[in-house]
Amino acid sequence: MKIEHIAMYVNDLEKARDFFTGYFNGRANAGYHNKTTDFRSYFISFDGGARLEIMNKPEMSDPKKLPTRTGYAHIAFSVGSKEAVDELTEKLRHAGFSVASGPRTTGDGYYESCIVAFEDNQIEITV
Repeated sequence: MKIEHIAMYVNDLEKARDFFTGYFNGRANAGYHNKTTDFRSYFISFDGGARLEIMNKPEMSDPKKLPTRTGYAHIAFSVGSKEAVDELTEKLRHAGFSVASGPRTTGDGYYESCIVAFEDNQIEITV
């Protein structure tokens, strides 16, 4: 068994698509739009087979996202090396995203950083 995809609602669908395709080399499909419900989505595919569905519809709520809330905490991307973690972290910092932690080696041996991306969603960058 494998996880087929992870999905997340976003306020700005195109901005989220551009973030994942621009910084994490994702490949977005042409998008889907249900004209009856005004639901819209993109599937974004990544190397290795992982997929992310980003979605939007008119009747969404958007409560404050605390870093230690229950539920999904972050999405982690493996970029292959410590140097790549450092480079992408700096690229995102330079683009105006907040770096919540790292780059660093964690107590359990991961080399990672964590950024606060669009709409306060946390993205982990690891080897």
